[in-house]
Order: sequence, then C-alpha cells, then structure tokens
Amino acid sequence: MTVRKITKKIRFEVFKRDGFQCVYCGKTPPEVILEVDHIEPVSKGGTDDLNNLVTACFDCNRGKGKIRLERIPSKLSENLEVLKIEHEQIKEFNKYVRLLEKQRLRSIRKVENVLANTYEGYAFSTIFINVSMKRFCETLNLLELVDAMTIACFKCDDNPQDTIKYFCGICWTKIRAKIGGAI
Repeated sequence: MTVRKITKKIRFEVFKRDGFQCVYCGKTPPEVILEVDHIEPVSKGGTDDLNNLVTACFDCNRGKGKIRLERIPSKLSENLEVLKIEHEQIKEFNKYVRLLEKQRLRSIRKVENVLANTYEGYAFSTIFINVSMKRFCETLNLLELVDAMTIACFKCDDNPQDTIKYFCGICWTKIRAKIGGAI
C-alpha cells in the first residue's frame, strides 16, 4: 500500500478555508490537533483535491475512519454557499468591468471622430488608445475630452500629430488642475 502525503501548502489552504476549526465538532487548537480528512475516502476513489478535503481534529478523523460521508457537515455547506456567492460576485464584477470598457471605448471613438472630421480618416493608434486615452478617460469626462480635442483641432489644423500633442497638453493641464498639480 502506497502512503499518500498531502502537501503542507494544501493542508494549510484547507485549514485556512475551514477557519482552523474541525468541521465535525467545531474544536480549535490548542484544544485539539488538526488534520486533513477526505470527504470521499481515498479507499473509495476520493482524491486529494481541495474540494474533497476538510479540517478535522485527531479524534473526529480517527472516529470517522474510512466511512463515506452521507451528509455534508454544516461548515462545508456554509463554505459551499460562500463559494457560490463569491462566484456570482466575480461574474457580476467582470460583467461590470466589460461594461465600463465598452463605455470607455465609445468615449474614445467620439473624441477620435472629432479628430477624423478635421483630418479625414485619421485614427488614434492602439498604443495611444491603451495608454494616453485610457488615462485621460479615467480622470476626465467625455465633454472635457471632446472640448480638448475641438480646441486642439482649431489651434493646429495643419498636422494631426501636432493636434494630438496639443490635445494631450490640454488634457494633462486639466488633470493637474483636478488633482491639485500632484502628477
């Protein structure tokens, strides 16, 4: 028979997840010594996956032995509920981040259209969008950005590169004013 060893890292993750408390009796150190127990015993096909492991005190683990759990301990049920809630929150957060990204890209396209109307067909580079425009959109609203590009197009109507530089200067000036010159 091969002895399987659960790594210290996995053991610690199980203890941490279960609040350093036996899921069967609720006891904690130093009153008891904690061990890792398999929900589905290895002898019955259980694995060392985190989802098949629980924190158990020495006495409860020895008492359970190789018996398969027919009922999930309440601590595990609570953990499952928390995991479901966390999963939903992450899903909603990612959805919100995608929405913000779409709004930011729409704002950038509106500012880019002001430039394209002055210099037919001219478009922002990907680097400019991902670096400068992203930063500008984090601090300035759409009206401020469109206003800055309109002024830059009016002042520098002979060269798109000069217009973009002038636009950046206006945006940085506005940002400095908003955050009190602490850039």
